[in-house]
Amino acid sequence: MCGILGIASRTHDVFAEIYDGLLMLQHRGQDASGIVTYNGEFFREKKANGLVKDVFNASDAETLLGKVGMGHVRYPTAGSLSAAEAQPFFVNAPYGIYLVHNGNITNTEEQREKVTAKYSRHLRTTSDSEVLLNVLADKVADAIKVNGNADPIRNLFAGVKMTMERVQGAYSVICLVAGVGMLAFRDPYGIRPLSVAKREAPGDGDDYAFASEDVAFGINGFDKLRDLRAGEAILIDLDGNMHEFQAVEGQLTPCIFEYVYLARPDSLLDGVSVYKTQMRMGQTLAKQIQDSGLEIDRIIPVPDSARPVALEAAKITGIPYREGLVKNRYVGRTFIMPGQAERQKSVRRKLNAVPLEFDGHNVLLIDDSIVRGNTIKKIVQMCREAGAKKVYIASASPPVKYPNVYGIDMPTKAELVANGKEIEEIREELGADALFYQNLDDLIWAAQEGNPEIGAFDCSCFDGNYVTGVDEDYLDSLENSSRVSKKREDMGVVGSSWNSAKLASG
Repeated sequence: MCGILGIASRTHDVFAEIYDGLLMLQHRGQDASGIVTYNGEFFREKKANGLVKDVFNASDAETLLGKVGMGHVRYPTAGSLSAAEAQPFFVNAPYGIYLVHNGNITNTEEQREKVTAKYSRHLRTTSDSEVLLNVLADKVADAIKVNGNADPIRNLFAGVKMTMERVQGAYSVICLVAGVGMLAFRDPYGIRPLSVAKREAPGDGDDYAFASEDVAFGINGFDKLRDLRAGEAILIDLDGNMHEFQAVEGQLTPCIFEYVYLARPDSLLDGVSVYKTQMRMGQTLAKQIQDSGLEIDRIIPVPDSARPVALEAAKITGIPYREGLVKNRYVGRTFIMPGQAERQKSVRRKLNAVPLEFDGHNVLLIDDSIVRGNTIKKIVQMCREAGAKKVYIASASPPVKYPNVYGIDMPTKAELVANGKEIEEIREELGADALFYQNLDDLIWAAQEGNPEIGAFDCSCFDGNYVTGVDEDYLDSLENSSRVSKKREDMGVVGSSWNSAKLASG
């Protein structure tokens, strides 16, 4: 996940607009926030662990001055949880470049070795984003050696091209470049989302913005132009001109999990409405519910992202739709809590059952997905405590069986409740009376129907097919990473007992 946003204005300081835009992207990351601005001479930066509203205050408008700026909300999938790894990251040469990144680099260690050993660069963190920034800086420096420094835009585009040829994985990136402008680019598969928008400005030139999701544009009066193409780079110079460059030939293969859970329902990603995709997911799920022959008294969504799915399934099946689970709006999304123990503890804070909707009834819970199983398992217990006769579960997505290596915190098989299990085993694990999963072909149809020009989606967490190619050594390194070791400590598990304990925990 992670959310990134950049704004280049012709007329006024952009801190307040970046702040507002990041609030619209807060769902993409709750661990840390950062903003950097540029006034044509100096950068001004602030970043720390915490939500946007907690990291920044009104006084920052007096110090984070500049008509160009960008921000980031972090959801950590690589590196540590330290505040030092909050973005943006900076290198002072060439030019002076700040970078924010959404995604995950899969050949990080290889590139880290080249950056530190071959190019003698010092890295201050374990973040793959800092590695990506330094690779880009190296490649831009190489372009300067060949082309000279008369045309910095040409050098930046050449640097992006060479970076794409060297770096593997998922990356949507925005950069601030001193004396040049704002640069954005998207990996050759377009796995993570990124779009560009424009706003009319007085005088010559227009204002531009880049964002992970277009919901960040409207609040600041921007109109979306389009999504960046896979393998494309766009630069907005300091005079407000837009320069486009197809760095490498791309093959758009967006992450399908964006439409299941990550993106807001009011977002449009690569021409596909997240909301309508979720409605279509409800349509296909409804057929399974009808074919089951189960006696179901009411359909209850697990709030919030399962609501469109549940509403459509209820409409088609004729089963009453009820809001039986009340969400505490002041608790964050448990899936992106930075730690297993915190996720488990937060479920009871987050949801509460309405006894009248459960007492003596057979209920079908519809959730957007079941990843680790912690949340839904506790919800089933809550439903039974509220008096439910039978508790059935339907997942709007297929079983999550494989690690996601492109920027979603599903790095290890051991964490996934569906890995290595049949449906009946998962049902028993979750304590449900019946369990339905969306078929993968139906999920692909639900997304592809919104834009038939998208030939394929990355479905790696469901089918194990990684579009960029990932070797077993990398997957093994994820299973044995320091972050997984930390999770072992959180659960009080040592050594070889890890896998069985993780599977038992859900």
